Amino acid sequence: MNFQKIRLAAGLYFVATPIGTARDITLRALDVLASADVIAAEDTRSLRRLMEIHGVPLEGRRIQAYHDHSGAGARGKIMEALAQGQSVAYASEAGMPLIADPGYDLGKQAAEAGHMVTCAPGASAAVTALTLAGLPTDAFFFAGFLPNASGARRSRIEALKEIPGTLVFYESPKRVSSSLSDLALVLGADRQAALCRELTKKFEEIRRGTLAELAEEYQDKTVKGEIVLLVDRGHSQSVNESDVEDALKRALENHSVRDAADFVSKMYDLPRRPIYQKALKLGK
Repeated sequence: MNFQKIRLAAGLYFVATPIGTARDITLRALDVLASADVIAAEDTRSLRRLMEIHGVPLEGRRIQAYHDHSGAGARGKIMEALAQGQSVAYASEAGMPLIADPGYDLGKQAAEAGHMVTCAPGASAAVTALTLAGLPTDAFFFAGFLPNASGARRSRIEALKEIPGTLVFYESPKRVSSSLSDLALVLGADRQAALCRELTKKFEEIRRGTLAELAEEYQDKTVKGEIVLLVDRGHSQSVNESDVEDALKRALENHSVRDAADFVSKMYDLPRRPIYQKALKLGK
């Protein structure tokens, strides 16, 4: 028996569940599920099955459904249980609650009402993918799911273009090809990327390459399973001082000092002020 039935203090317990392999659940998560007065879940069937796998009995408790479409009524029942001094465990379908999963409004309202809010942490597809992708992990930005429509998707990608860290997206098998194409178009075909599929499961797969290579590989390809896309940050090319000076000299032949400085600073994506000062000296 892997769990212990313990006395839980009143409050809301977010419970991380496995993203694939059932044995990735933590012992503490099993303790919370076995001991909470009330259990709520994004998907009641999947949580019930997980508890059955690990031999955690319900003992007369009913798993309450709570997801993005539950509305204030379901949240009100949980808040009422908290107000009565009960312990409430909440699990999303897979991974960490709130990470592209429900739970934000519930946690916010519970904290604002003065209830204890804590978490039994565990598996996360985003962090697992970062570990396996072979891309920098010193800074990263989780962007969740991209929009369905191509225009909105490209606009969203454009807004993320200059973020100085690895970009992390969740994606569906049906949209992965078009998303890779849009990522390559907006961010640049040569950016390094990784596609992580079916993490922790039997058919786990990690594909690495440039956005152009991955977009070509997955064009019109049938894909199954949960997918995480990761894209390396943009890397500015080093600019030689002589290149800047030559560009300014050419620009000054047909432009004013101000216009030449504007043109060259935009061309090399450099601060305008030092370029302007250099243009003043060259223009004398």
